[in-house]
Amino acid sequence: MPHDPHLADRMRAALARRKGISERAMFGGICWMLNGNMLCGVEVGRFMFRVGKELEAKALAKPGASPIVFTGRRMGGLVWVDEAACRGRALAGWIKLASRFVATLPTK
Repeated sequence: MPHDPHLADRMRAALARRKGISERAMFGGICWMLNGNMLCGVEVGRFMFRVGKELEAKALAKPGASPIVFTGRRMGGLVWVDEAACRGRALAGWIKLASRFVATLPTK
């Protein structure tokens, strides 16, 4: 997944003070891990968040969110969010939502 360097910089800044965060090249783009588990990523013009299946409906009800479909298959628990829907403090809200799920996973 090609990425937007500007969005990657925004994500880095938003995650800079969080503990347990690492950055990893994945799928041809950049993803951020929380305690070794994928938390979020960036693509051109949009962000990706791993919210888990239980929070997926809540996430998809938010403006700018859409399900991730990869090779014709919907990826449960993962959502795309348009860049415009992550301006200002909204990006922190999406990170918080994804962290609610990912923090429950065992450390890798």
